[in-house]
Amino acid sequence: MYRIILFVPLFVILFFFHSCHPQNDGAIAGGKDSAKGSLFIIGGGSRPDSMVQKMITGSGVDKKGYVVILPMSSELSDSAIVWSSEQFWENGLDSAAVVGFNFKKDVNPSRQRIDSLKNASLIYISGGDQRRFMDIVESTQIADAVHEAYKNGCMIAGTSAGAAVMSKMMITGDELKYEDYRSTFRTLEAQNIEIAEGLGLLEHVVVDQHFVWRSRHNRLLTAILQYPDVTGIGIDESTAIWIKNNEAEVIGQSQVLVFSNPQASVKEKNGKLGGENLRLDVYLPGDLFMIYR
Repeated sequence: MYRIILFVPLFVILFFFHSCHPQNDGAIAGGKDSAKGSLFIIGGGSRPDSMVQKMITGSGVDKKGYVVILPMSSELSDSAIVWSSEQFWENGLDSAAVVGFNFKKDVNPSRQRIDSLKNASLIYISGGDQRRFMDIVESTQIADAVHEAYKNGCMIAGTSAGAAVMSKMMITGDELKYEDYRSTFRTLEAQNIEIAEGLGLLEHVVVDQHFVWRSRHNRLLTAILQYPDVTGIGIDESTAIWIKNNEAEVIGQSQVLVFSNPQASVKEKNGKLGGENLRLDVYLPGDLFMIYR
C-alpha cells in the first residue's frame, strides 16, 4: 500500500540521507554564478514516465537524498502531493524518499522543515495557480530555502504553475485591460500583460506553459514587446526543458518556442504593439539551446 509522508523530522531525514546531490560545477542560468543545481521546467499536461525518470536520475535522488513536493499552487494541495508522489513511486522511488510539505500562508514553518527543504535532492512544485504559490512563499524562509538548495546542487522542478514561478518576471495569466480570464490573449496590446514576482531562479526570462496546445503565442509576443530585454520561453504540454549551466535540453513529446527581441524593437499605435526583426526558434525533443546568447 502506498504511504505518503507529509512531514519527516529532520534527524530522521539526515540519518538516512546526507546532502543534496550536486549536478554541475559551473555557472547556471539566471546569473546565479555560484549555483550548482539545475532547473527542470515542465509545460504542464501529462508527464511521461521517461520524463519522470530523467528528473530522478538527473537529480541523483535514485542514489541518495529525497524529493520534497511543494503543492501550494493547488487548491487541493494535499491531493496534489499524492498525485505528484504516485509517479515518483511508480518510477522506482521508495515512498520514504518522497516528502510533501504543504506550507500555509502566514504560518512560520519549523526550522526542521526549512532545513529539510534546504537539503533536498529534488524540489518539485506542482501545478495550479502561480499567484497562489507566490502569495505563500514570496519573501519567506521557504523561498530562501529553495534558493539555498538550488545553490548547493538541488534540482528545482515544476509543472504548469510550477514552471511559471521559476523566473523573476512571472506571467500571471491575467490581462490588465480585460476582466474575464482567457487561456490566451486575443490581441497584442500595450500595458495589458500582468507580470508579478516569481522565485527568480531565472532572470531576464519569462516562462509560459501549455504553450502550443493553448495557442499562447500572443502572451509571449506581448511580453517581449513590452519588456524587450526579456526572452520568452513557451513550453508545450508533456514537454520540459532541463537547464544546466545556461544550456537547455528539450525533453518530452512536443515543442519549445523561444521568442526574443534582440534589437529591442517596439512600436505602439492606438494601443496596439508592433516590432521588427523579432526572433523565433522552435525546438524539438532532444534539441539543445542556450538560455542566454
